Amino acid sequence: MSKKATEFQRKIMAINYRGKEIFKPLNTGRIDEHVFCIREWIANVFFYKKDGTTIMIDAGYHYDRLAEKMRWLDIDPGSVGHILITHQDTDHVGAVETDGGGLFRNAVLYIGEIENRYLTGETRRRVYYGMYKLPKVRIDNRKKLLKDGDIFYIGNIKIECFIVPGHTWGHMAYLLDDRYLFTGDILWFGQDGGYSFINVLAEDNKLAVTSLADLERKLKEKSVSPVIITGHTGWTDRLEFAFAHKDKICHAWRKQKPHDPTAPYDGYDESDDTEEKAKSVPLTGRG
Repeated sequence: MSKKATEFQRKIMAINYRGKEIFKPLNTGRIDEHVFCIREWIANVFFYKKDGTTIMIDAGYHYDRLAEKMRWLDIDPGSVGHILITHQDTDHVGAVETDGGGLFRNAVLYIGEIENRYLTGETRRRVYYGMYKLPKVRIDNRKKLLKDGDIFYIGNIKIECFIVPGHTWGHMAYLLDDRYLFTGDILWFGQDGGYSFINVLAEDNKLAVTSLADLERKLKEKSVSPVIITGHTGWTDRLEFAFAHKDKICHAWRKQKPHDPTAPYDGYDESDDTEEKAKSVPLTGRG
C-alpha cells in the first residue's frame, strides 16, 4: 500500500492543500542534542538518541530520500532497533510496510493494542467523515503492543504511553524521559497555538477534542511541561501554546487564520531542505 499511497498523496494533496497553510513541517535537522528530525515532504519523522541507543518515532512515507537524509544527521539505519508508532496511517508507517523498502526490517515496532486492530483487519481506517476507507496496511516487523499508561524502558530511555483517540481509534502519544512528548497527529499548531488535528482526517472529531483535554490534564497532574513535538507542524516548549485551542479543530478546506508567515505555500516543495542547513541550523520552536 505505502508506495501507491505515497504517490497518490504527492499528486492530490499537493494540489488540495497548496496555499492553505495546513502542513508546516520542520526541515531536516536537530531540535537539541537528543532529538533529530527528518522532513518527508509534509511530514516529519524523529529520532531520539541517548547513551548509545537510537529510537525512531514514526516511520514516515515510502520515501526514497530517507537513508540520504539520515546520513546528513549521521544516523545509521542499522542502529535503529526500536520504532514507536503513534498510529498506522501510511505517512507514519510507510517505511515499515511490506513494500516500504526494508530499511528497518529488523526493528521492533511499538504500537497501541487498539491501533493494531487496523493492522489485523478488525477495523478499517476511515477518513472524510467516514465516507472513504483506506486500504489495509501490511507490516511484517515484530510488534510489541501497548496500553494506555504503560511505562517501559529501552536502554536508559524511559517511555510512557498516552492513548489519545480521535484522529484514529488507538492513536498513542509517547513521553520520553519525562521531557519530550511526541504527539503524531493529535495536535495541529497554528500561528496562535494548538488545535485538534485536521477535521477531515479524523475518525471522530468530538472524541479528538475530548482526548486533547484529557492529555493536558494528565500532563499537569504529572507536573511536567515537556517539549511537544508534532508530526506535521513543528514543536513548542510552551504547554499553554500547545493546548491554546484544544476545543477547536483545524479545518482542511480553508486558508488558516491568523495568517502564518512561516507556512510553506507548497509543503511538497523541499528545495529549502538541504544538507548544509541540516548540519548547521537548529530547528526553532513555535510560540
